[in-house]
Parts: sequence; C-alpha cells; structure tokens
Amino acid sequence: MHRKPLLDLLERYLAGHPDERMAVDHVIQFVRANPDCFHRSCIDGHVTASAWIVSHDHERFLLTHHAKLGRWLQLGGHADGDPDTSAVALREAREESGMAEFRLAPLGPDGALPFDIDVHLIPARGDEPAHLHHDVRHLLVAAPGQALLVSSESHDLAWFPRARAEEVLEGESLLRMARKADRLIREGALG
Repeated sequence: MHRKPLLDLLERYLAGHPDERMAVDHVIQFVRANPDCFHRSCIDGHVTASAWIVSHDHERFLLTHHAKLGRWLQLGGHADGDPDTSAVALREAREESGMAEFRLAPLGPDGALPFDIDVHLIPARGDEPAHLHHDVRHLLVAAPGQALLVSSESHDLAWFPRARAEEVLEGESLLRMARKADRLIREGALG
C-alpha cells in the first residue's frame, strides 16, 4: 500500500508528540480512509507537505506572501501523487523560493520524522470547493548565499528575524512552528 510509509511515519511522530494527538489522528484516519489522499482529485481534502525554512545561521525564517490566500505562510504545496512528504516539501521549497540547496533537519530517533502536522481549511475559490489540507511539515535549513526568486504562486518572499515571530506570524499553526524551531535551535539539534 503506497500509504503505509506515511501511516508508519505518522505513528512514529505521534509516539514522540502525544500532545498533538488530535491533528495526527485526524490525518491518520483521513489517509486510511482515502486511497487517493495524495491527489487533488480527493475533493474533501488531500495530503500536502510544507517546509519551515530557517537560514544557515538559524537566525531567520523564510515566508512567502501567498498569492491566492493573501497571507504570509511557510512554503509548501500539493503532493500531486507523491507519498514522500519530505521530497514534496523539498520540491515545493525549491520551486517557491528559487533556492536549490537545503538540508532536511534530522528529527526523531531515526532522523526522518516530520517537524509538525496540521490540518487546515482552504476556503472555496472559483470552481474549487472548500477543502482540508492535511499538511505534513518538514524543517529545512537553507544553504548560505542563495538568492530568492519569487514564483507565480507568491506576491513576495522574505526572511524574518526569529525575534520578530510573534509580530509577523498570524495564527497558532505558524506560531507553533516558530516555537518548535526556536526550541530545536536552543537545544543545538540543527547542528
């Protein structure tokens, strides 16, 4: 089953983050119930992957001003049939930032766990009905010296100092990722 690796990954993530049971259980049940969960054709929702990107010195985080949603968000997007969420997060980071070099932060005992799990509503737009994104998030560290290139999916890209997270970020989902990244940086977990 092409969904089994993600289900196993989510179970391992849950074991290390029992306080996130509600969101993780929601994604597990969704993936189990929907063989087409990695495709946009799954109308009620689908698996997406995104990247919380920190600078090489760990002092800044990168956000995109999303063209359709009109908000500053982490970079990411649709799996489009790919069940490997870390590969999807890396692909989306490259496509949406113009940068090519990233290091996936080694999280969890096996170094392969996601950074965060979130379920959020995407509002209806045009012919597309409202639906849920079951977002598997990964932490990436950008290599130094790379220029940003705004994609057609964004109005802008910007690095923000970690100290400004509370001021810049809207919503608990983004603030949670900033807090998690800060904790990992303080613990020296990013190298």
